[in-house]
Amino acid sequence: MRGSLFLIVAASLLLVGSAVGDGKVDNQVFHVAGKVLCQDCNQGWNEWVNGAKPIKGCKVSVTCLDERSRVVHYASDLTDDAGDFEIACNKYVNGKELNPKNCFLRLVSSPDPICNIATNFAGGKSGVKLHRPTMVYRDILKFMLGPFYYTTPMCDEPDTSSPDEDDSGDDKQSNY
Repeated sequence: MRGSLFLIVAASLLLVGSAVGDGKVDNQVFHVAGKVLCQDCNQGWNEWVNGAKPIKGCKVSVTCLDERSRVVHYASDLTDDAGDFEIACNKYVNGKELNPKNCFLRLVSSPDPICNIATNFAGGKSGVKLHRPTMVYRDILKFMLGPFYYTTPMCDEPDTSSPDEDDSGDDKQSNY
């Protein structure tokens, strides 16, 4: 009797396990992590290079594209007190596997009233593609990026590109 009860319990666990699946499709994620800092050019060289301060509440985002360059996944996170963020992205969206190499991370916004100009150090302003994971351990796949920087308006590089000008040579004349 005890042996048959054990067999029934074991069989039911096998059936439940096969109905739920192996959990890989639903639970597999990859992580994108990094740090966002404020770099103030008003400081001396050493403070400027080594004294960047973390910004709490910065929004960063991960956007993933499919093979036809359509957006199939978007996720975002806010930085903590230390300026750190970590975004968990499902490897499977609508039954299709995401390729992390088709994903990119970018800075979205800074809540700091002074340090709110995104820089392109480490690609934060234009977006940086995920290339190689920095950690692969069992079921964990993690991409560590950055650090990324915001700066003050005074430190922002000016846009030196000239606006499109009308080179046709036609002078507009007034009809008055």
